[in-house]
Amino acid sequence: MLMQSDHVKFRPLEPDDAAVFLRWSEDRQVTQYSLSQYVWPQALSDIRSWLASIHQGTTSFTVGVCCHKTGKLIGYAGISRMNQINRSGEFFILIGEPHYWGRGIGTDVTQVISDYGFTSLNLHRIELTAYVTNLAAIRAYEKAGYHHEGILRDAGFRNGQYLDKVVMAVLATDWQGIR
Repeated sequence: MLMQSDHVKFRPLEPDDAAVFLRWSEDRQVTQYSLSQYVWPQALSDIRSWLASIHQGTTSFTVGVCCHKTGKLIGYAGISRMNQINRSGEFFILIGEPHYWGRGIGTDVTQVISDYGFTSLNLHRIELTAYVTNLAAIRAYEKAGYHHEGILRDAGFRNGQYLDKVVMAVLATDWQGIR
């Protein structure tokens, strides 16, 4: 698997990346829109164990996102909940280094991972959810070719309130010509 773009390159995640993930998990600005696992304090040993196990399953694909110029790990992304019968999966991304936000990297990563999902994993549909308040992510997904499909009402709890999530998806038949 050799994937890269003008902004980033990708590599497998390793247990030695645990300290970086711990730092990200402790930064509420980084994790405010992330998966619920970041709501609770994380132990370095738990993160290391998780990183050691992520490449073992067949229902998810996860890679580290690195700065193309420096090689520094700046996030991770992939496709989870892959279903071979339905040929579908759910895209996810976290750019853990705020210095890299607002530079088009989210759009770039979304396009590369989605392309891999369609061309190498033979998926037909890739969906995602995002908090409706995460406008930067929604714009990145729109630029990457994802379409709005609906709203999940009160689907997440952050900062003492329930928030809606937008559901977005792209189909392999839509993807032709995007990249």
